[in-house]
Amino acid sequence: MRLAALVATVAAAALVLAAGAGLLYLRSLPSVADAPVRVAATLLKHHSAPGRPPVPEKLAAAVVSVEDEHFYSNTFVNVASGVGRAALAALHGGGDPGGSTIPQQLAKELYGSGSGLASEIRDLGLGMRISMAFPRSEVLRMYLDAGYYGNGYWGYAAAARAYFGVSPRRLTWAEATLLAGLLQAPSAYDPLHHYALARERQRHVLDQLVANGHLTPAQAAAAYRSGLPLTAARPGSDAAVR
Repeated sequence: MRLAALVATVAAAALVLAAGAGLLYLRSLPSVADAPVRVAATLLKHHSAPGRPPVPEKLAAAVVSVEDEHFYSNTFVNVASGVGRAALAALHGGGDPGGSTIPQQLAKELYGSGSGLASEIRDLGLGMRISMAFPRSEVLRMYLDAGYYGNGYWGYAAAARAYFGVSPRRLTWAEATLLAGLLQAPSAYDPLHHYALARERQRHVLDQLVANGHLTPAQAAAAYRSGLPLTAARPGSDAAVR
């Protein structure tokens, strides 16, 4: 019993020390108060405009389901999975732990300073600061505004109009899931050049929506069957893809 109590005491002390070290590290990181300004600068640089808040429900559900299903959880719960992946990467000799949270990905986009485990840990810390500084709705809007959707289209508003000829609020489930799938790898899933891969990615997003309770299997199947009436053409081209 005494040994068990000693082990519990040591474990509790280690957790307190780790938490203290984590807080000190967070305080050492730069402020993220300028995140909205950085997003606006990214859009201005690429001649795009921000989407009107709030983010349309279909697009929000699709992106959260496929990119970060715990996005709306407590800040510390949300970041714990990212910390765990970083730790696993360290145990395996470094490398990209993958599966970053939305705040972490936004931090990487706005404040990224390189690759490797140290940068991943920094992005995790900055992502946590972003989560604590802004409402979830604002974090998601900044993430989607700062995102690249391929073919020179930055921001979800520009992508919706370019690929489908509609405002973001008129996106169907089929269109919203296509856009959500582009964020991970806009070149690989480019619907204008890799249509089959884009459709595979879209199906995965729809499956995640089903898994997270946003759609029934029948609704997801119907959205997939509805097709993608693309109206976009590559920048500089007069052709249209339909």
